[in-house]
Amino acid sequence: MKITSARVIVTCPGRNFVTLKVETDQGVYGIGDATLNGREKAVVSYLEDHVVPCLVGMDPGRIEDIWQYLYRGAYWRRGPVTMRAIAAVDMALWDIKGKMAGMPVYQLLGGRSRDGVMVYGHANGSDIAETVEAVGHYIDLGYKAIRAQTGVPGIKDAYGVGRGKLYYEPADAALPSVTGWDTRKALNYVPKLFEELRKTYGFDHHLLHDGHHRYTPQEAANLGKQLEPFQLFWLEDCTPAENQEAFKLVRQHTTTPLAVGEIFNTIWDCKDLIQNQLIDYIRATVVGAGGLTHLRRIADLASLYQIRTGCHGATDLSPVTMGCALHFDTWVPNFGIQEYMRHTPETDEVFPHDYHFDQGELFVGDTPGHGVDIDEALAAKYPYKPAYLPVARLEDGTMWNW
Repeated sequence: MKITSARVIVTCPGRNFVTLKVETDQGVYGIGDATLNGREKAVVSYLEDHVVPCLVGMDPGRIEDIWQYLYRGAYWRRGPVTMRAIAAVDMALWDIKGKMAGMPVYQLLGGRSRDGVMVYGHANGSDIAETVEAVGHYIDLGYKAIRAQTGVPGIKDAYGVGRGKLYYEPADAALPSVTGWDTRKALNYVPKLFEELRKTYGFDHHLLHDGHHRYTPQEAANLGKQLEPFQLFWLEDCTPAENQEAFKLVRQHTTTPLAVGEIFNTIWDCKDLIQNQLIDYIRATVVGAGGLTHLRRIADLASLYQIRTGCHGATDLSPVTMGCALHFDTWVPNFGIQEYMRHTPETDEVFPHDYHFDQGELFVGDTPGHGVDIDEALAAKYPYKPAYLPVARLEDGTMWNW
């Protein structure tokens, strides 16, 4: 069996997605996701110019060898562009292997560790009252876990406040829009949100919060300490993780569980965090961390230290990544939770899939492969649209972490 061609498909049914379709001489094909929010053209160029030509003639069954070829064979390796290109190939090859075997990918990984995958949704509001109402809406939909974000008085366009109730897309303009940030105002306001949520809904549901890299280690520790009475499932991205030792200071001062990793690309980005037990959940993704082949290694390392998975699952990941993530989640022994931001109906039509939501959990089907396809004719009706993520500035104009 040989790879005969590989094609990159870019479509924008509400947001941009980069899909790789790998075809073989036996008529079996697989698809993978290489979406990189706001940097789609970079990963398309890398795939078309540097990856696709190398794939033709290769045996698609040699998944591990092809992964090593694309990773070790590139002298300038790692980074979001390279690893997403590798991830797209890896997903497509697992899809092909599953189809050839007549088995869903989770069976190839080792079979089920659970029946359903607990997911969390995003409840957002311009203020505390709106967010409390949004959390109630997710509870009514059957969610057992909800991430709660609120606008903060005096902060322009605060992170996490979406433009819709279920579909949140932050990439909103052809050039980056400017949002505001004030840490002191957030520290004085966010704990009040969770106080009100527990007062309203009690402690039966898991609550999560995303700091989105906005806090210094000391500020993050302060926030985690204030949130302890409300028993969060986790505090996510409380401080930038380029300096992994920063989490030591946070860990020393709060027992609120910590999660990080959605922007990580390899096991090296989280090695020290895991080995020093500075986090409780690792959030690396199938698409961001080089595919299923490499994400399994990250999960295995984490399991040695009783750290669980909590894969990123926002709308900047296509249904292809979500399908692969759910096969991974169904298998991985040290599973924690899966983020689930719903795609628009247009996206779901372009990417037909066999996973479904029921009572706070997602369930994969038994379609051979990863169970997600692409309707190329429909995809062609949604051409690429330039879209950047926003940037953030402090009140005095200083650039900050978005």
